[in-house]
Amino acid sequence: MLDNPFTKVLQEGIARRRFLRRAGFGAAGLATMCAGTAFAAPRAKVEGLTDADIFNFALNFEYLGAEYYLGAFGSSLPGSLTGGGGPVTTPGTGPVPFQNSAIGYFAQQLAVDEYAHVTVIQEALNAENATPISEPSIDLDGSWTSLAIAAGLIPAGAIFNPYESEINFLLGAYVLEDVCVTALCGAAALLTNKTNLAYAASILGVEGYQVGMIRQRLSAIGAGAATDAISSLRFTLSNAIVNVGVDDNGTDADGNPYNFTNVDVNGQAFRRTPQQVLNIAYGGPGPNASGGGFFPNGVNGTITMT
Repeated sequence: MLDNPFTKVLQEGIARRRFLRRAGFGAAGLATMCAGTAFAAPRAKVEGLTDADIFNFALNFEYLGAEYYLGAFGSSLPGSLTGGGGPVTTPGTGPVPFQNSAIGYFAQQLAVDEYAHVTVIQEALNAENATPISEPSIDLDGSWTSLAIAAGLIPAGAIFNPYESEINFLLGAYVLEDVCVTALCGAAALLTNKTNLAYAASILGVEGYQVGMIRQRLSAIGAGAATDAISSLRFTLSNAIVNVGVDDNGTDADGNPYNFTNVDVNGQAFRRTPQQVLNIAYGGPGPNASGGGFFPNGVNGTITMT
């Protein structure tokens, strides 16, 4: 088992991100690099929502991703970032027993990036006098078992622990990252400020890099059947209330056992509405649901119901 090097690099990576923010490369700096102007919260509304509402919705999922990846190393977000929220329930088995150094270091990078996404979104909201939501209650324990049974990965009565092995960890990451990509693509049409759109696009690019790597690794170990089952479940949950044709392709789709992208016939990433994203995150409880799955008490912010 490989251990200490990953935790050391994780800590160094987070410390480096903190230093860059203190040096002026935080939310405003990133927005300036992306669009040439400072981050500006919207004043107009689209479908009754502001850009701040959309970013706060996304923050729920950055909390989720950060806690999942940090949990792989037996760590979690500090209280100074969670706004007094939580709690986060994780399996009591300890860090992932990484055997492959490439996967271990990749997991470390995932944790560092998602940690950074939490802090930068919070800073961007604070800069425009919009209050960041606190971290919602997050279930990273029983929720995985429910999803694994629903997808047919394990039989009823069995337990799926995403931290039990590298493969389980990658399958958990696969569940989350494709959803984040489709959520950010869907959010683009709701943003009213070009600078905000550029900022969201930069996060979307990172999420795309991440899920491409996750798909590559799962393809390499022959996990196509498992990813296809997960994609089928995400499709069912996403479209359970109103079927608008948002598809979802596993890594073994259309006769291609190395399908690294999740796109439509035009090579475009699928786009989900916030409600479709919540259908997946809540585990498909039905219309007007306000919690379940990864978020037993629901997400925080303006957009909370399926």
